[in-house]
Amino acid sequence: MKKTSVLFLPVVALIWIISYTTVQAQTTGWQKVDEIEKTITLPEFPERKFLITDFKSDTANALPSIQKAIERANYEGGGKVIIPEGRWYVKGPIHLKSNVNLHISKGAELVFSDDPEDYLPQVLTRWEGTEAFNFSPLIYAYQAHNVAITGGGTLNGNAEHGFATWRDKQDEAQNRLRQMGAEGVPVNERVFGLDDYLRPSFIQFFSSTKILVKDITIKNSPMWVNHFIYSSQITLRNVTVKSYRLNNDGVVLDSSTLALIEGNSFSTGDDSIVIKSGRDQDGWRVAKPSEKIIIRDNYMEGHNALAVGSEMSGGVQNIYMESNRLGEVASAIYFKSNLDRGGYIRHVFVRNTEVEKADILLRFHINYHSHRGGNYPAEYEHFVIENVTAKQSRVGIEILGIQQMPARNIRVVNLEVLQADTPQNVAYVEDLRYENVRINGEKLDVPE
Repeated sequence: MKKTSVLFLPVVALIWIISYTTVQAQTTGWQKVDEIEKTITLPEFPERKFLITDFKSDTANALPSIQKAIERANYEGGGKVIIPEGRWYVKGPIHLKSNVNLHISKGAELVFSDDPEDYLPQVLTRWEGTEAFNFSPLIYAYQAHNVAITGGGTLNGNAEHGFATWRDKQDEAQNRLRQMGAEGVPVNERVFGLDDYLRPSFIQFFSSTKILVKDITIKNSPMWVNHFIYSSQITLRNVTVKSYRLNNDGVVLDSSTLALIEGNSFSTGDDSIVIKSGRDQDGWRVAKPSEKIIIRDNYMEGHNALAVGSEMSGGVQNIYMESNRLGEVASAIYFKSNLDRGGYIRHVFVRNTEVEKADILLRFHINYHSHRGGNYPAEYEHFVIENVTAKQSRVGIEILGIQQMPARNIRVVNLEVLQADTPQNVAYVEDLRYENVRINGEKLDVPE
């Protein structure tokens, strides 16, 4: 008996430790946030100042003086390029360089040209998850290190004509680019221009590091607003986005890592903040996930709020969203992919989220639109959603996996919707757990 007891007790203890460790790993993933945040360092700049008015600036077209100031600052080892108070017209794209802080002073507004020809020649970009050469973004940084946009002023994309009319004309080129990505056409042969109608992003950092965007207002974007591609060490803080057209996503983190998005305000015509990592075969080719991202203390209204996908073929993992406040939105917390994407979304933690009104509060969708073959569903695994409240929602919880690829390991804790037409719509989920989930004043159980 003694021998049995001696063996039995350690085994029980070991089982308890393993079970406890597993639960802790699932529920306390937040422990990694401090570690991630410590590795996100802000850019630093010399005290040198470069006023664009020292470079023969002209309010009718400030681009030459802005670009000369950037080149000089970069050549001299860095500093602050200052746009003084006033309304400045910019006839073409600003190309940022390493060690430059583009400082739009309070009371300054940069108004960008609405003539697409001003944004040629083409630059390397990623358009809806597929690499191509296309129109330059309005502000573009390629392989820049230690770079910032700050100041308290306004960036006006002026996309009410010109680019704004292109979405209805883009289908042919959009499909051609997607086919090029699927077939592995060399990137230098994927060149698009005036007859193709593929809109550029407003601000884009491509393969850049140690980035700060802070204290500015951005409005009237042609397409995605703040687009980070293959970039890391990203901080976006106290930025206001007001851009109401479809595809005006406020922040797009695209195969990027180590990002802190905090204290911003978004009023957008598409996703407020969305995490992506490439589309289908082209995303697999690049194979760069988006990971180690913190999203907190933001306000969002308009269309979808906190989103992942649908272009996520390189994978998305280790995402932390907390203390965000949402007004009236479509989908509040939204994970989307389709049957062509492949890739994965996993290890996502969301907590302390307040929602005024949503069409769908919590949404997982593996069969998003626009798929062609349907042979590569994405993997969804390990989500912890806790402390979420909403006053009103048409649908409370919608989790739609598919038979051959169910969503897995989803834990919902302390979620409440005061009024919902449909409490839940759930299919093809494995290991779904509810703890203190209440909708319409009643406890909600996991459907059988």
